Amino acid sequence: MARIFCIANQKGGVGKTTTCVNLAAGLATAGQRVLLIDLDPQGNATMGSGIDKRTLTRSVYHLLVGLATVAEARLRSDAGQYDVIPANRDLAGAEIELVGLERRENRLRDALALHTGEYDFILIDCPPSLSLLTLNGLCIAHGVIIPMQCEYYALEGLSDLVNSIKKVHANLNRDLAIIGLLRVMFDPRVTLQQQVSAQLESHFGDKVFKAIVPRNVRLAEAPSHGLPGVVFDRSAKGAQAYLAFANEMIERIKTL
Repeated sequence: MARIFCIANQKGGVGKTTTCVNLAAGLATAGQRVLLIDLDPQGNATMGSGIDKRTLTRSVYHLLVGLATVAEARLRSDAGQYDVIPANRDLAGAEIELVGLERRENRLRDALALHTGEYDFILIDCPPSLSLLTLNGLCIAHGVIIPMQCEYYALEGLSDLVNSIKKVHANLNRDLAIIGLLRVMFDPRVTLQQQVSAQLESHFGDKVFKAIVPRNVRLAEAPSHGLPGVVFDRSAKGAQAYLAFANEMIERIKTL
């Protein structure tokens, strides 16, 4: 049975999609069966997996509103060697349509019910807001992976996200937990980042992943080639960090 994780942060531009795509590719490299679900209308995880969002005939939008099954919507990322349920701008309209549907926060759970046995990991790339789309991800997930920069504003956003996760846990999904915090875009030369990193370790303890993803140009270049960073340049420091993170995730789920 698949372990299902949301990659979420209510703050934008913190590396959620980069983390989701590279974790998926890193897990696939380690021999895991992986499904990536793009729940962001921007479709960046779709493009970063080498799938053109402009040519889609079926997407996660059709899955959520009942117009397609998982088998009809999913595609194979040849670049990353994992499956993808892609997204494009159609998904922006799903917010409004979902409001009037039954079990609106469980549409993704219902759609995936027959397919969780086909994968070891299901990763969900969430939009940077606590919307109905994010809620659908949180309601099916076993846990949340939080990528964050070691900056002051990121700490403020983290407290809001933790409160949101607690509310979903209390009211909609008793299985939901914070799996861990991943420090991304880290620059050890910046004293503030070192201080915030130390605060995170002090407050969250072993919830903070040992892997630290540095600020890395090669990771930023990879999406323009339609490739995960760990495939685009495996030797880059950022790619090596995500491969280490994937191995850490495999070890961590053994203790969940």
